[in-house]
Amino acid sequence: MTTIAERLRIVPEFRPDEYDRVTEILSGKLDRRLKRWNPEQVELEISVKGRDSDQQRVALECWVSGLPKLVATSSQRKLDDAVAEVRDDLFTQIDKHVTKKEASRRR
Repeated sequence: MTTIAERLRIVPEFRPDEYDRVTEILSGKLDRRLKRWNPEQVELEISVKGRDSDQQRVALECWVSGLPKLVATSSQRKLDDAVAEVRDDLFTQIDKHVTKKEASRRR
């Protein structure tokens, strides 16, 4: 089981028939970035507000041991595109913190 599949909470604004697709989109790239932590050190939550409206907003929140709370958001209209956008944004945020931490250790 992947970290995403094990540690992701999907808020009820998503329909149960979408859970597998959301997990699939978030897995892979993001799982590779989270491998440095034990799954128990990671919490993820994805939500969508204002669904199917001009105000739709997808948020992916992440709590990882040793990092501040990270939040990625998207206002993309297509749900799959929004989920992919928050995945990529969260990956970048985690990568930034990891790179910064590793650079400070080398000094």
